[in-house]
Amino acid sequence: MAADARPSPESFLAAAARGERGRLKIFFGAAPGVGKTYEMLTAAHAAKREGVDVVIGVVETHGRAETLALVEGLEALPQREVAYRGRTLQEMDVDAVRKRAPALVLVDELAHANTPGSRHPKRHQDVEELLAAGIDVLTTLNVQHLESLNDVVARITRVRVRETVPDRLFDLADEVEVIDVTPDALRKRLAAGKVYVREQAERAVRHFFQPGNLTALRELALRRTAERVDSDMRDYMAANAIEGPWPASERVLVAIDERPGAAALVRAGKRLADRARAPWHCVAIETARHARMSEVERDRVADTLRLAEALGAEALMLPGGADVADELLDFARSRNVTTIVVGKAKRSAWFTLTRGSVVANLIDRAGSIAVQVISGDSETAPPKTVATRPDDRTAGLAAYAAAALAVALAGGVGLAIDLAIDLPNISLIFVPAVLLVAGRYGLLPSLAASVMSAVAYNVLFLDPRYSLTVNDPANVVALGFFSLTAVLASSVAARARAQTISARTQARVTAELYAFSRKLAAVATEDDLLWAAAHQVALMLKADVVLLTAQPDGLAIGGAYPPEDDLVPAERAAATWAYEHDEPTGRGAPTLPGATRLFLPLKTSRGRLGVVGVARGVDGPVLTPVERRLLDALADQTAVALERVRLGADVDQARLEAETERLRGALLTSVSHDLKTPLATIMGVITSLRSFGSRYDDATRDDMLASAQSETERLNRFVANLLDVVRLDAGGMAVKLEPLDVEDMAGVALRRASAALGDRVVTLDFPDEPLVALGDPVLFEHALMNVLENAGKHTPPSARIDIRGARDAGDVVLTVTDDGPGIAPQDLPHVFDRFYRSAGGDRKTPGAGLGLAIAKGFLEAQGGSAEAGPAPSGQGARFVLRLKTDAAAETRSPS
Repeated sequence: MAADARPSPESFLAAAARGERGRLKIFFGAAPGVGKTYEMLTAAHAAKREGVDVVIGVVETHGRAETLALVEGLEALPQREVAYRGRTLQEMDVDAVRKRAPALVLVDELAHANTPGSRHPKRHQDVEELLAAGIDVLTTLNVQHLESLNDVVARITRVRVRETVPDRLFDLADEVEVIDVTPDALRKRLAAGKVYVREQAERAVRHFFQPGNLTALRELALRRTAERVDSDMRDYMAANAIEGPWPASERVLVAIDERPGAAALVRAGKRLADRARAPWHCVAIETARHARMSEVERDRVADTLRLAEALGAEALMLPGGADVADELLDFARSRNVTTIVVGKAKRSAWFTLTRGSVVANLIDRAGSIAVQVISGDSETAPPKTVATRPDDRTAGLAAYAAAALAVALAGGVGLAIDLAIDLPNISLIFVPAVLLVAGRYGLLPSLAASVMSAVAYNVLFLDPRYSLTVNDPANVVALGFFSLTAVLASSVAARARAQTISARTQARVTAELYAFSRKLAAVATEDDLLWAAAHQVALMLKADVVLLTAQPDGLAIGGAYPPEDDLVPAERAAATWAYEHDEPTGRGAPTLPGATRLFLPLKTSRGRLGVVGVARGVDGPVLTPVERRLLDALADQTAVALERVRLGADVDQARLEAETERLRGALLTSVSHDLKTPLATIMGVITSLRSFGSRYDDATRDDMLASAQSETERLNRFVANLLDVVRLDAGGMAVKLEPLDVEDMAGVALRRASAALGDRVVTLDFPDEPLVALGDPVLFEHALMNVLENAGKHTPPSARIDIRGARDAGDVVLTVTDDGPGIAPQDLPHVFDRFYRSAGGDRKTPGAGLGLAIAKGFLEAQGGSAEAGPAPSGQGARFVLRLKTDAAAETRSPS
């Protein structure tokens, strides 16, 4: 251990946090049936034998004999019963576990979704509560339930798992034990009925449990566990100040600089990482010498880091001190790197003597880290893909005039002082002038000031005065040291100025990029994002900007500043070439340089998204090197934000497709019942009458025809409901608003719904004065009839139905209340959903689940609303229908 090595403070904080909660152990597997629950119960018995207080919170045995045998001998807490859709389900009783307060509790199936009405919607939240209470937990989890791997598993198995667990809980676990079996062994267990019952097992073998799927899931589980173990190892090394590396797994670090061979180092590091199947990093250390690099060298470093990132590396520019080797080794040890790839350049003996050798220092101090040295000097730098114009940093005549003026003023002040007192070190009067010039104008003007100061000191203060001649040898030495001091002071001050300007510029650019990223993160639509990006790029580069995105018929302008409707043919050709070939084109680029704009592709790891074009009213190349690097950063952020918005749109589309598929399935289910049943009755009646009509008496024929008529009306209502749904979706509902007498409309709807209401007792309660609302009579009658038919379906024959009308805050309110079984709390949010049925499904109430949805849609089309809730008495359901009043119509109505 190094002398200055010390444990990480973060490790102490993590240890303190772990000490305040219970310990979590996860039995992790690739698929159901690998034996996670079995191993969890075995571990529980072992803990009980050691005197640990163990209870079962919840264990899903799935009827497996071996698992049931292990449950015996362990205390099992009673489950909490929850009513859901006419059934009674059992869930773990968190309060009972906390009241019992065991040392260890078993909670099976961590990803389980709790029954609606439970305290937490997910079982993993129950586990987090128990851990916070200081109770240790054993649990089980399959790899397909991890949130970060959910989409990967869906692509492999073509089965989307809806119940997921956030990765933070997996990382929070104090221990993860992999339960692993081969795919063949798991399929044998499945065939033997040890995983599912026979029908389920046959279906699973044909779909999820295919050998390729199981192999892929097994690899995912092992890799995810390996990542977790690697993270634990690095945390342990940080907590115990272990420098490492511990070569449990390979990690490669590529160190680059501004030399032309940097790209060769990156490719060599990529090949090495691929052979070892290891993650890799690419790092450039930013030292004081970075400020003195030429723009070509700065560009080369930036391009090399972008190349490494494109090849899959974590690319970083790290600020560092003078000792590059120490900075690289510190980073390598923090990431547990096992191999460092560096380049060997041909340096002169003087360079090595004065500045040292990074390679030699690395090899000398690397310890157990392997250092691979690759000679890259033979590789020439790749040609610049985009020409840039030089920065206007040269000092003008004004700077040198200011230097001369500063020296003249210093000389005048020195002469004045010399006349007043005899000052032996009068030469110091020129040092502030040199430093001021260096800090204000840079190196060259300050060197000029140094030379002028030496001449002025010689002429004004060394004997013989007012002459360039120096007679005294001591004065020659003094003049030489003064000149050296002035040059060194000017160099140091100029370097400090350059570093200050660089840091200030970098801080400004970083702040602007951060503000840009926040602005893009807040944008939700692609059009808004592109316009915001175009405005920000134009503002930061002070240039005209256009953003084009790929559309089915080619590139289209998504955003521009100032606004652009279209591009001239030459510019559109350049933009298209840049998009199709993934290379810069246009002004300053080797391809189609005649265009007035420079076009760069917008791309992410998923591919090309579009093109950004910039133009500026200057001769020659559009951008300086600094501006080119800034444009690269802005383009990358824009591309990532654009990809985010499109991924969000893809998710919304997938959600819409899933909802459409659900509705289609519900529609098919309803059609199969609500069409098939009445058609069967109608066909039966017609067939019987045609075949045996003469055998039936008149009364029997009338009964049969009445049945056929009733089923025909039922079929007609169902088709009408489907057509109404289509009309609502298409927005083609023609609404004709006029004054309505709500009491009269209730009577009409009641007569139409009499067949569905049967023997139920219906009472009407309306005020003496007419209730006049503004609505469409046909739509309102249809909506109310659907509500009444729903009441008839869900109440017993002897039920009571009350219809009450009233005014409320400028609305006309019609309340339909029944004393039937009511609406379950979990059904309330879905009462008006299409194709939704309360508990019991088809066996309980006929219908497609469209009536209430249509009623609400019709009322909203008239400017009204519909609400559902329990009856005030606590027995039954209540539906509240609202319409706006028509004051003028009420005035005209007879009293």
